[in-house]
Amino acid sequence: MGTAQIFRVSQARKLIAAGSVDEVMSQLQPGEFFWLHYVEPTAKDLDPLIRQLGLHPLSVEDALDKNSIPKIDIYPDTTLVLINAFTYQEKKLHVQEIDMILGEHFLVSVDRLGPDGKPLLDGITATEGDAWTDKHVGPAYIMHALLDTIVDRKLLAIEAIEEELAQAEDALFERPADFDPKSMQHIRRSLLQMRKSLYHEREVFMKISRRDCPLIPEKAVFHYRDIYDHITRCFELAESLRDMETSLMEIDLSLRSNEMALAASRTNRSLGRLTFISTIFLPLTLLASIGGMSEWSMMTGPENWRITYPLFLLAMAVIGTISYWLLRWLARRDATRDDKD
Repeated sequence: MGTAQIFRVSQARKLIAAGSVDEVMSQLQPGEFFWLHYVEPTAKDLDPLIRQLGLHPLSVEDALDKNSIPKIDIYPDTTLVLINAFTYQEKKLHVQEIDMILGEHFLVSVDRLGPDGKPLLDGITATEGDAWTDKHVGPAYIMHALLDTIVDRKLLAIEAIEEELAQAEDALFERPADFDPKSMQHIRRSLLQMRKSLYHEREVFMKISRRDCPLIPEKAVFHYRDIYDHITRCFELAESLRDMETSLMEIDLSLRSNEMALAASRTNRSLGRLTFISTIFLPLTLLASIGGMSEWSMMTGPENWRITYPLFLLAMAVIGTISYWLLRWLARRDATRDDKD
């Protein structure tokens, strides 16, 4: 069973702790409302609220489901607002659901335990003083304070990813050989999760800004529009970080391609030199094999070796020189044609 905090907001705008829902409802005076804050509730905690507060069963079902997408469901007497909280720890993004059910005289908020074992909205009751002004008070303003806190904390996760990308960028340009593209995959996944969540959350606050929810007063809508601006900013930051991550991957691929091209060029030059040398010595090897046979002495006469062998060596030198300059001329001609093309 999860933990629960039940407060009654008096006409003096003070939070008064209550023991149970029935107790707070029996003490409720005109103009007052109450706030039920649950942490990791179970069906045993929320199901009684269907009868006590007239909650729609589907809103309770969504509040118990931890994997729903952000949305707003407007029922005849209540409104469900589902939003995600971001926590980025140890290079992993944790996206967790927070639910709020708004009624005319009450607010039910459902919190979750974060990766550190503490509630995501730990200490949120300290913000209740910012939830209303001297002229405005109501559950919609409490919900605004909660949502505003959640959205502001999203920036912490986005800034952590931005800092990690900046470090990866410095490492890529300073030590490109040590850069590991696999280290960027978790950032890509995190940004995709963020984008998916923020896209749906923009739709939530857009509907509120259009005054689709009758339980949110017109004067409170302006505060929600400010949250919509913050959500839009977060969405744009996530998009820009995705572009930055993609650019880093492309730069890394380009650097690796350049390294491979340089290695291939060095290999081609080495092969070219070996081929050049082999082409020159191939006919000389043939001539040397012929000149070294006993038939050569028989053809030229053994007594004439003092003349035939020097002439033979001279012929080999001339053929080698002609082959060298012929190959150099062919290489220059091909290079000139390549430059023209």
